[in-house]
Amino acid sequence: MARVDTDRVHVLGVRHHGPGSARAVAAELERLRPDLVLIEGPPEADQLTGLVGEGLEPPVALLAYVPGEPARAAFWPFAVFSPEWVALSYAARNGVEVRFCDLPAAHTLAEPEAEPKPEAGEDSGGAASDCGGGAGPGAAEVPAPEGADTPLPAAAPDSGDEAERRVTDPLGVLAEAAGYDDPERWWDEVVEGRETGPDTPSPFPAIAEAMAAVRAELGTGLTGAAAEREARREAHMRQVLRKALREDHRRIAVVCGAWHVPALLEHPRVSDDTAVLRGLPKAKVAATWIPWTHGRLAAASGYRAGVRAPGWYHHLFTAPDRPVERWLAEAGRLLRERDHAVSSAHVIEAVRLTQTLAVLRGRPLAGLEEVADAVESVLCEGARTRAEVLHRDMVVGERLGSVPEHTPMVPLQRDLAAQQKRVRLQPSATPRDLDLDLREDNGRRRSVLLHRLRLLGVNWGTPQRGATGSKGTFRESWHLVWAPELDLSLIEAGVWGTDVESAATARVRARAAEADLPTLTALAEKCLHADLTDAIGGVLAALTARAAEDTDIERLMAALPPLARSVRYGDVRKSDSAALHRVAAQLLARVCTGLVPALTGLDDAAAAAMVKAVDAVQGAAVLLGGQAEADWLDALGAVAVRESAPGRVAGRANRILHDAGRLDDSALALRMTRATSRGVEPARAAAWLEGFLSGSGLLLVHDTALLEVVDTWLAGLSGEAFTEVLPLVRRTFGSFAAPERRAIGDQVSRLGEAAGSVEDDPADDLDPARAAPAVAAVAELLGVTAPVPA
Repeated sequence: MARVDTDRVHVLGVRHHGPGSARAVAAELERLRPDLVLIEGPPEADQLTGLVGEGLEPPVALLAYVPGEPARAAFWPFAVFSPEWVALSYAARNGVEVRFCDLPAAHTLAEPEAEPKPEAGEDSGGAASDCGGGAGPGAAEVPAPEGADTPLPAAAPDSGDEAERRVTDPLGVLAEAAGYDDPERWWDEVVEGRETGPDTPSPFPAIAEAMAAVRAELGTGLTGAAAEREARREAHMRQVLRKALREDHRRIAVVCGAWHVPALLEHPRVSDDTAVLRGLPKAKVAATWIPWTHGRLAAASGYRAGVRAPGWYHHLFTAPDRPVERWLAEAGRLLRERDHAVSSAHVIEAVRLTQTLAVLRGRPLAGLEEVADAVESVLCEGARTRAEVLHRDMVVGERLGSVPEHTPMVPLQRDLAAQQKRVRLQPSATPRDLDLDLREDNGRRRSVLLHRLRLLGVNWGTPQRGATGSKGTFRESWHLVWAPELDLSLIEAGVWGTDVESAATARVRARAAEADLPTLTALAEKCLHADLTDAIGGVLAALTARAAEDTDIERLMAALPPLARSVRYGDVRKSDSAALHRVAAQLLARVCTGLVPALTGLDDAAAAAMVKAVDAVQGAAVLLGGQAEADWLDALGAVAVRESAPGRVAGRANRILHDAGRLDDSALALRMTRATSRGVEPARAAAWLEGFLSGSGLLLVHDTALLEVVDTWLAGLSGEAFTEVLPLVRRTFGSFAAPERRAIGDQVSRLGEAAGSVEDDPADDLDPARAAPAVAAVAELLGVTAPVPA
């Protein structure tokens, strides 16, 4: 073994995505002023380093992929607090040459399929990834985007063998030697939490010495293919370093995972490294930058080199002075935005509590645990649920990076181009309308592609409702236009996957995790349209859970129609809609149970909204059919006769029951007579009629008995009452089409003619003198003046 010239080569061992490591790297680079910076990462991205100073905003990720095979890809994510990003930024600002020195992606992505590969986000070094082991700054092989929505284990399973655990966890060995039972806590306090400054000694010699001791005692802790892969990576790093030394660079800075530092300081013979790298498979690889998110940097996403709290680390890096105070002040602001009373005194007391907790726990500085305890105890006044929600939002601190427009094309764009060719649907800047017949295979494929793109926010096509005049579910109409900004939308959507289907699936899973009940049912409908079989199960599971917890009848009613439509679409699109039908039936049953209690105390605006909800649920119940529809009509039957129900809602319920055959003409006429009798407030009667007649007045044209009831009610109103209800009546009849209003007027005129043509009018047999006492009594009851007998 030969040791490199440490006067020319300075190896900075870091933890990927560590703010303390990042600050230390920044300080060391300013001190060293190197003329070459080598960074752990794929050399294929060397030509992309120029974009660092031209609009790249972290979190971003380097993406290497095999053209034509988007499933063969790997990501190297960077946040603003990643040491590698700090090194890239330093080189861009100072005009220093920068290269990546890890094993080329051309070799790693050409490995045979039979060889076991790491899980999403898993480093080949096991838990060594915590201090920088594995494939670069968290190289995450596909399906890394999906892993963010389907959490994977964050560490290797415990084998029960203490020696084995120690081998795969170098941080654990060092932490245990320092008297810590939590390796994360030890690293945070010793490295990430330390202050940096001009007079602060560099931590990198101590890190190198510690890692050398661990490797000398335990070795790499890897066997088989994993050991071979790690040996190839370190051999290639040494080859790149040797080449740089031959180029007579004055001072070289190497930024790599701390685990690799001993391997770069002690070199074997050149022939040994050459032998390790000989005969490696190779594939043609392209590379680009794509936007990334803090959520994908979190260890909870399944990313093995991830950190527990990316939002907290971002805060520590961007606010190095008084970070605890600033964090708690921000927590107080967020709580106030959510209508919780939090004062500056709360924040001051929370800061004092963090300091006290740190002292009691024997820690040099307050960390995230102390801050979380203070937020719950002081700012949230012991409300654990509120504190957990706030803590989760702040700890992840979700951010989406951005890339400049001239970034090379990502696999998602290539996959879309291939699918456009397959379905014979090429993009055009000229707007066009497209009608699809879903009974045809290519029509369905086109529809699926357009719906998937819409789920990704790539609105190439806009659905047109009723554009063809067809009401059948086998036909869709789209308005297509390709705008230049859609290419940028595709690049941004690349964070979700490398092909349209997997990206749409990952996006749906992420949305389902935060969606409310109506959004979930709409999402289920969109999944069915987009044929996302891998996502619909998770959406339905979330939907079932939300429905079981939600007690808001309006949200339940709003959630039902999209689900019922999805059941109908299942038949046309050849999809299995049995699970959708079951969930929809369960939702409808809860709506039926809670409908009557939900009608209490509704004002006019709320009643109008409820009528629309009732109409929507009626359409959904018809689509579901069978017992579900019967139960819904039974619930409407209870509403129709309930005096406390708003007039609009009761009237609408009676109309639906009549249209469904549950209420015959004579029974309906009797109910309308009661609803418009003198004992009912005119405003309620008008509202009842508005609910009953809303949407169509043809029933009055064809049913003379109902028209007579309405005519009699209007004719019998006093002048004051007529003035009161006139706006409501006008609103009701004004909503009818002109031909309907004309037909109703004709029917009313014929009613008068029919009444005047009756020869044997029963009123002719009336004796006014004998009837006078009865008339006077009724007049007194009604508060009107009795007519004087002739």
